[in-house]
Amino acid sequence: MASVVDTASKPFVVAAETLKEDLGGGISRQILGYGPEIMIVRVWFDKGAVGDVHSHRHSQSTYVESGQFEVFIDGEKKVLGAGDSFYIAPHLDHGAVCLEAGVLIDTFSPLREDFLGEGA
Repeated sequence: MASVVDTASKPFVVAAETLKEDLGGGISRQILGYGPEIMIVRVWFDKGAVGDVHSHRHSQSTYVESGQFEVFIDGEKKVLGAGDSFYIAPHLDHGAVCLEAGVLIDTFSPLREDFLGEGA
């Protein structure tokens, strides 16, 4: 069975062997690796899915692997597509609307403890 991988002790992550978690609302995520100071996460969005506006204490840098997204950061909106990226400083409001089904690769520092289930 697939599970979250703590790459602080295991340096390789095989995507096919790693849990893809359905978050509802047309969004799924897969934790690709993490240690105390960094976490990388793949997030799938169906067309029309909404990443609600929120904020957190973590720095976040995101790469648009595929699709098209209207991204909101601290009062500013921009439409981004494959190959584009964005950075979110800690505590800034941000969110996204998926305009064309796609995938985001999120990197957080430090790791997002709230993404880890019990026993991770």
